[in-house]
Amino acid sequence: MSAEGFGFPDQYRLGTPAEYKRVFANPVKSTDRYFTVLAVSNCLAHSRLGLAIAKKTIKKAVARNRIKRAARESFRLQRQHIVGIDIVVLARGDAANAASPILRKSLERHWLKLVERCDSCS
Repeated sequence: MSAEGFGFPDQYRLGTPAEYKRVFANPVKSTDRYFTVLAVSNCLAHSRLGLAIAKKTIKKAVARNRIKRAARESFRLQRQHIVGIDIVVLARGDAANAASPILRKSLERHWLKLVERCDSCS
């Protein structure tokens, strides 16, 4: 695998407030005890990820950063299966104390669910 495959380039990120607003406006939603994940179809050949990990929900910066790393890593590993959707990950309170492998498993289930749901509505 090339070095490109290990990174998280800008083209795979939601960057502007308008891009986030588009996802929040009319999303397909997937929720469990650790995450709420929102998604909408985009017109691109790849997916993009946005993270909205609230300080109000996850108090400690260490926990917020660990959750963000887990989300980026899970997305990076699964992005060849996730095509043409914009995703925003919101953490819930239980995510702060969950182990990283549990968070990654939860996110993998969300990716699969959202790909199915976004394919059916586009």
